[in-house]
Amino acid sequence: MSQLMGFKTAGKENMVCKLKESLYGLKQSLRQWYKRFNSFLRGKKYTHNHYDPCVYYNNLPGGEYIYQLLYVDDMIITSKSRSIIDKLNKDLSSKFEMKDIGEAKKVLGMEIERDRRSDKVSLTQKRYLQEVLQRFNINGDTKSVSTSLAPHFKLKATMPPTTVKEREFLTRVPYASAVGSLMYAMVCTRPDLSQAVSMISRYMHDL
Repeated sequence: MSQLMGFKTAGKENMVCKLKESLYGLKQSLRQWYKRFNSFLRGKKYTHNHYDPCVYYNNLPGGEYIYQLLYVDDMIITSKSRSIIDKLNKDLSSKFEMKDIGEAKKVLGMEIERDRRSDKVSLTQKRYLQEVLQRFNINGDTKSVSTSLAPHFKLKATMPPTTVKEREFLTRVPYASAVGSLMYAMVCTRPDLSQAVSMISRYMHDL
């Protein structure tokens, strides 16, 4: 870390300070937090998921599993056994400052819906998509369709703006922002949008 203005040591202006402790807000802080949390869970015999390093699991005696999902400093713990979850919460509380807010209802912009009668859990982004529609001034009176991209809708390379007036108009159209919003929904809960998002993404460089 560079010496602070007004606190430079005379004759050693070209030297830097060694950062002994990560500070909140620095790029390194997230890495240091992850390393500390990872070291703690690995010490408790938890294993990384092969596909996502922020998902941990532990195969407990009796064939039961417990899963720990981490996103920065938010986490979700899931298991069939409540006592196992309580034990992990107690272990985490002894090492980190944390607060248990109860049953998860929302994660990363996705709502968690439970149907306990049929033992089903589903993810939805209804609220997120409603906010997207409001952000781009699309009201609820629009006509619904069965497919995300109408068969007659065609995009061509010759369609981009050619005149200065057309380009000036499109600079006020949040095209890339709309595509990004749809892309997040596509990745999380709406794979049916993939074909439409793929098609409209091809023309972002022309705006």
